[in-house]
Amino acid sequence: MFALTNVTRDYAWGSPTAIATLLGTPPSGRPEAELWMGAHPDSPSVAGTPEGPVALDRLIAEHPDTTLGEEVHAAFGARLPFLAKLLAAETALSLQVHPTRERARERFAEEEAAGVPRSAANRNYKDENHKPEMILALTPFEALCGFRPCAEAAELFRTVGSAIAATGAPVPKLLGRVEMTLNSRMAAPMVVRKAFETLIGGGTETTELVELAAPALVASAAAGAELSPALLSVIELARQYPGDSGVLVSLLLNRVSLAPGDAIYLPAGNIHAYLNGLGLEVMASSDNVMRGGLTGKHVDVPELLETVDFAPSDVPVVPTRTTALGQQVWEPPFAEFALQRVEIGASDDPVPLVQNGPMIVLAISGSVLLDSPRGDLQLGRGGSVFVPAVENPVMVHPHADAAEETSVLFAITCGAFNS
Repeated sequence: MFALTNVTRDYAWGSPTAIATLLGTPPSGRPEAELWMGAHPDSPSVAGTPEGPVALDRLIAEHPDTTLGEEVHAAFGARLPFLAKLLAAETALSLQVHPTRERARERFAEEEAAGVPRSAANRNYKDENHKPEMILALTPFEALCGFRPCAEAAELFRTVGSAIAATGAPVPKLLGRVEMTLNSRMAAPMVVRKAFETLIGGGTETTELVELAAPALVASAAAGAELSPALLSVIELARQYPGDSGVLVSLLLNRVSLAPGDAIYLPAGNIHAYLNGLGLEVMASSDNVMRGGLTGKHVDVPELLETVDFAPSDVPVVPTRTTALGQQVWEPPFAEFALQRVEIGASDDPVPLVQNGPMIVLAISGSVLLDSPRGDLQLGRGGSVFVPAVENPVMVHPHADAAEETSVLFAITCGAFNS
């Protein structure tokens, strides 16, 4: 087992305190948006080895069979299949979507052949992998996820139009076109795509509509109208991203409120945006993101339109269950990762960690002793560790000095758990 030193990304949307408060570490004084735990080459964790610090991607590449296990090595190559992040959103992240593996491979090869630097601002594909992901809420967490039914979206746009009309301003024709599209009898994916294209390609018309819609909804609320969370999102997003088309695109999407312990998964093609909250995000090890709004970063509309799945859908919730051994598990439909939570009191019996190949363990409270056939390691609040495949099974013991406190840790490993 190897203790990890992880990289924090200080994106502007990040909370300056949420991750530090969770882990009991001093705040940096900057936004702390994401804490990366894994072996992605952009920001690999550093493993403490007897020979000194070694980047985790290098450690795995040099010892793939012992770190990953033969089955994981054969399935995914000499790389860690998953990446975990603590994500703390003070404001909204970009409206985004991730590609299929096939599309990622094709487009990555095209950009490589064209000589587009991987660090270029206009580079879409940083690697050839897909990026299915899951977010587990650690605090109340707000998000947009997938397209809502067309009739619901049409009613939201109708409400926006009524609010604008109540101010005495003329209702922009763009809003009427969107509402008419959403009420049409075409197949739902075609309806959603046309409405999406109208908004994201509306240019100054969309900007003007955003600038009218948000103040009109504020005035409507002040007059006593009760606004839905989706309409409140328009007000908040317009404040954060004035004039951005993503403000109105949000009305096409499902608005999701997660309580701590709730999780959703995001397959390829699912357009989404995290609005605020602290969560543990787990994904395939990739950084391929197509953005469609709520951002100052590169937006490639044609590529985005070819990547998004426009079919309205229910929110893809990840159910949780607790095994007979006491692990609480989340099992999204992806081979690269699954997640478990273990809570152990000072007087409790040891609990095993179910492990499929490699594993990353993060402690968020208390102190435990991780014990494997090859050694043991004390893990306290805020600490994380990489467990190679050969160190299996791993038992979680309450630490002798833990007194009466309860310890909580999360563990990420490959594939589905076997209870």
